[in-house]
Amino acid sequence: MSKLLKVTSSPHIRHEDSTRGIMLDVIIALLPAAVYGCILFGLRAAIILALTITTAVASEAVWNIALKKPQTIGDLSAVLTGLLLGMNLSSQTPFWIAAIGSVVAIIVVKQMFGGLGFNFANPAMTARIVLLVSFAGQMSNYAKPIEWWSSGAVDALSSATPLACETTYTFRQLFFGMHSGAIGETSSFLLIIGGLYLMLRRVIKPIIPVAFIGTVAIATLIAGADLKLAIFGGGLMLGAIFMATDYVTTPTTNLGKLVFGIGCGLITFVIRQFGSLPEGVSYAILLMNILTPHINRLTLSKPFGAKEVAKS
Repeated sequence: MSKLLKVTSSPHIRHEDSTRGIMLDVIIALLPAAVYGCILFGLRAAIILALTITTAVASEAVWNIALKKPQTIGDLSAVLTGLLLGMNLSSQTPFWIAAIGSVVAIIVVKQMFGGLGFNFANPAMTARIVLLVSFAGQMSNYAKPIEWWSSGAVDALSSATPLACETTYTFRQLFFGMHSGAIGETSSFLLIIGGLYLMLRRVIKPIIPVAFIGTVAIATLIAGADLKLAIFGGGLMLGAIFMATDYVTTPTTNLGKLVFGIGCGLITFVIRQFGSLPEGVSYAILLMNILTPHINRLTLSKPFGAKEVAKS
C-alpha cells in the first residue's frame, strides 16, 4: 500500500473557528448592552439598531449583486458592523442619518477597500466619525434615560453625555449606565461582561483593552481629573473592548497590541483633556489604525536563523 506525502503551504495547523463563528460571538457579547440601551432609551433606540443593521446587510448584498461577487452577508460581518454603529449613535439620531452611516461603513470603508480583511479601519467607528463631522448638531443630541420611578417615558430633551456636562454622577450611575449617552455605551458593567465572554472564548486578547483603559486611567490620575468619569462616563469601554480589538485593523503581535493600546489611551486622554471635543475614543482608534502597518513592521519578530539580504 503506497503512502502519499501531501505538501501544502502554511498554515499547517488550522483553528476550527470560522469568520461567522467569531462574528456571532461578538454579536452575543454586545447583545446585553444593546438590549439595555433599548430599555434605557425606549423604542426609538431599538428602531435605530434595527435600521443600522438592516441597512448594513442590504448595502453589502446590493454591492455583491452589482459587482457580481459571491454573496457574503452570511458571514454576519455586516450585521456586526450595523450593530456596532447603532450602539455608537444616540437614540435621537435622525433615521436617515443612521442609514447613511451604515452605507458609509459598508460601501466606502469596507467594500471599496476590498471587503472583509482589507479595510484599513474599523467600518462602524469610521462611519461614526464621518457622521460626527458631517452632522455635528444632530449627532450631539442625546436623550435622558427613562425615569422608571416617575412617568416611565423617555425625556427627549437635549442632554449632554457625562463627559460634556457639569452634573456630578455617582459611581453606580456611571458603571451601570443610568445616564445620557449613545445607545450601547452607557453600561460599562454589561460591556465588561461581554468582553470577559470574548476573552473566555479566546476571540480577543486582553492586551489592547487593558493597555487602552489603563493608559487613560494613569494619565487621568496624573492630571488630577475625575477617574470614574474618565473610565465609565463615555465610550471608552465600548471602544477599547469591541472596536480597538478588530482583527484586521490592529497589530498582530503581542508587543504591537500593547503599543496600539497605549497609543489609543494617550490620544484619547489628550483629546479629552486639551481638545475641544469631550470624547476622543473614535479618533484615537482611527489614528492608531492608520499606524498599524508601521507597528506591525517594527514589532514582527524575525524567523529563527533568518539573515538580512545584503544590499548590492
